[in-house]
Amino acid sequence: MKVNIRIKDIALKANVSTGTVDRVLHNRGNVNEKVKEKVLKIISEMKYEPNFIARALGSNKIYHLAALIPDYSYDAYWLAPKLGIEKAEKDLGKFGVQVHQFMFNPFDIDSFIEAANKALETKPDGIVLSPILYREVLPFFETWKKLGIPFVLFNSQITEFDPLSYIGQDNYQSGYLAGKLIHYGMKQPVSVLIAHIDEEISNATHLLKKEQGLRNYFLHNNLTEKCDVLKVELKRSDAASFKSKLTEIFDNTPDLGAIFVTTSKAHDIAKFVEQYITRPVNIVGYDLLPQNLYYLNKGSISFLINQNPKGQGYWAINQLVDYLVFKKEVAPIKFFPLDIVTKENLNYYIDEDVI
Repeated sequence: MKVNIRIKDIALKANVSTGTVDRVLHNRGNVNEKVKEKVLKIISEMKYEPNFIARALGSNKIYHLAALIPDYSYDAYWLAPKLGIEKAEKDLGKFGVQVHQFMFNPFDIDSFIEAANKALETKPDGIVLSPILYREVLPFFETWKKLGIPFVLFNSQITEFDPLSYIGQDNYQSGYLAGKLIHYGMKQPVSVLIAHIDEEISNATHLLKKEQGLRNYFLHNNLTEKCDVLKVELKRSDAASFKSKLTEIFDNTPDLGAIFVTTSKAHDIAKFVEQYITRPVNIVGYDLLPQNLYYLNKGSISFLINQNPKGQGYWAINQLVDYLVFKKEVAPIKFFPLDIVTKENLNYYIDEDVI
């Protein structure tokens, strides 16, 4: 049975006050070096473990966290991370955790900068965000680092500025997996289209990693001579261009048999294929949005890779709280599994309470 060691027990054995032990534990100084060594030795011998949960419950400190979240009214994908963040705040509220949300239009750079500045004005203890706008977020990383504000990233991984932690999938590996799924579904060599939708690809590192993953699967398996890998960038806001670009690709690529959609918009591709293309096309995309599930159940989408966006928001807050409140060491990366969802196993992934 594990014995609960108290600071008082350590003080009695070391023949010092509890205040001295507390100063040693928190490295607050004003302790004779020999006394400090003696206390540390006893702490080690007694295998003392601080009860940060009890301490946090007994504290009146409020931890103000800022969450920079793309507005889901522009892109439905972002509702799930928002719900995950709100669930985490509800679960951790008893420890004095308050999360303030700062929403922005994911397709408007000025909207992001305004939201990030507003978050900074609140002087948060920590920040969680998905850095979907690579160039624009870097100056904020620099500022937060200088101010000593820890930040946790989810969905999009950027390592250059040493965030406290990243929560989400390995984007490169998910692209590699998509390549494998497409290859296994081939009855004969076909051309493959990588479709980036509603993103400025040069400013979206997470999508570039997905693309590189798929390309490398075909390269590593000596498929590049048999299978052309094409790429297109599409904007749903320009319906005419969306249709004409895809029509031109299909007209000029008679062996096009698979499409990898790097965002949650596979349903837009599936809808186009249903309406205008008569030959079978294997579509692989991301995320369990209702529109995607509709075409998955119809068989128009072959596979969806579940990125667990709700879990990303939930665990991003948890990582920050573990560091700030419970004084735990936080893993720099928390990769989520690459779940392959088909219409046959879909029901196992649509439970709203699953994190």
